[in-house]
Amino acid sequence: MGMNSFEATTHPFIVKIWLEETAEEAGRATWRGHITHVPSGKRRYFEDLDDVAVFIEPYLEGMGVELDLCRRVRQKLKRWGFSL
Repeated sequence: MGMNSFEATTHPFIVKIWLEETAEEAGRATWRGHITHVPSGKRRYFEDLDDVAVFIEPYLEGMGVELDLCRRVRQKLKRWGFSL
């Protein structure tokens, strides 16, 4: 598989997450973040980690990935402790 073929089946994203308010300040921690699709520069801000998967789903669908896989990825992220 050449580099061009790899690039055609790859969608790089940058995810940034930060603590907006600590639990001591707000009664519970408030997290924020954004995800950026690197090639297009399209960005979405979020307060809920599920929005990350929603943002990525159209790119995966375009690659022929079934949405059921997206749901499983979202569940794995939550199991790994990624919850906002």
